Amino acid sequence: MSVATATRMTTEELIALPDDGMERWLIRGELREKIMTKRNRFHSRIMVRVAHLLEAWLERQPQPRGTVLCGEAGVCLKRDPDTTVGIDVVYVAPQVIARQTQDSTIIDGVPILAVEILSPSDTHEEISEKVESYLDAGVALIWIIDPRRQTTTVYRPGADPEMVNVRQELSAEPHLPGFRIPAARVFE
Repeated sequence: MSVATATRMTTEELIALPDDGMERWLIRGELREKIMTKRNRFHSRIMVRVAHLLEAWLERQPQPRGTVLCGEAGVCLKRDPDTTVGIDVVYVAPQVIARQTQDSTIIDGVPILAVEILSPSDTHEEISEKVESYLDAGVALIWIIDPRRQTTTVYRPGADPEMVNVRQELSAEPHLPGFRIPAARVFE
């Protein structure tokens, strides 16, 4: 990973950068970039599973509903200086979705749930920085899923991280009421 040392960058400047195989995100206006991760089938399968489980939950909720996005969904968590990241899977509340324009390519606002699925190229530093950025922005619930160990580390503001294994239950309550599943379902 390289860290740019130039002046602070905005989300709009980030979006204007070329699509050249680099993965880029902003942390407090500072550009972070690395060569795009080559996804593997384990990462892809877990992303589909999590999105499917969240969509099934969402369909049982009353209107207005939020939305589930996946595949490095662009999210601007904070402005001035900007923190804009790509998140593997997110659940965004209906109030945040209602503020988006038809021209928006990224979500401008804080999701309720952010899910990151570890890839072999992810570093501890990168994941820690993203988790801290999510918590700092007010994300209520963060899941860091480790496909190799089949665990999910759950982060909540003001609480110690909690490790959930496949013999336990994974819950998104109270933020996603009624979302409780056997953690093993994520890895099916």
